[in-house]
Amino acid sequence: MSDDSSNDPYAAALAANPFAQALDKPDRYVSFCGIDCDGNARLLMQYVRRHIDVPGQSNAFWDQFRDKLEGRSSQRCDELFLVHSYINMIRELFETYEDDEALALLDKIEEECC
Repeated sequence: MSDDSSNDPYAAALAANPFAQALDKPDRYVSFCGIDCDGNARLLMQYVRRHIDVPGQSNAFWDQFRDKLEGRSSQRCDELFLVHSYINMIRELFETYEDDEALALLDKIEEECC
């Protein structure tokens, strides 16, 4: 048997879901197969940090956000939860600094995961 799905978890999951097979791209309303919400949220937090960690570019909100991300103010929040909770503030941050790459990733996460 030379089935490629045995070595590829995405292909195996796709083969098991006839609805997902008909898609040309991942669709969260059909299946989360092929969507890396957690990985994309972790990457997005790196984009957030490259702005809020610069002296003079942060404020009290982003200081609290950083504390939540690092687990200093309460129980640590995971990255995807923070994206869900603060998507509009994150969008405003990226728009302020004209970070098109980060905005594109935020749009992808919003479409696929939120």
